[in-house]
Amino acid sequence: MPKILLVEDNEMNRDMLSRRLERKGFEVVQAIDGMSGVAMAKGQAPDLVLMDMSLPVLDGWEATRRLKADEETKHIPVIALTAHAMSSDRDKALEAGCNDYDTKPIDLPRLLSKIEALLNGLATANAAERV
Repeated sequence: MPKILLVEDNEMNRDMLSRRLERKGFEVVQAIDGMSGVAMAKGQAPDLVLMDMSLPVLDGWEATRRLKADEETKHIPVIALTAHAMSSDRDKALEAGCNDYDTKPIDLPRLLSKIEALLNGLATANAAERV
């Protein structure tokens, strides 16, 4: 069962998305700000991170930069989640190190497609490393 770290400060969004992901067969661990998200990524070793960009303590852009700069966590795919749908926001998230980007409100089939693509890509990369 793939483990997803959901970093989201809005309790309602966190609850709704985590329940929907769990019903789809994912294990979900949660963090409520960017700083705890970085710590949980190190401690929980998730297969993927869903990162809200507008977070307290440490915003999602900086949290992603820190994850991607750390040898322990740089391999973990990160999908940016934001209510900002401007192309500049997408570019900013990708520049910070996010592997993909999705807008709120969440369209679950679209998000699941992105999650599966990154997890399958990761599985392929890991298989290639073992050969």
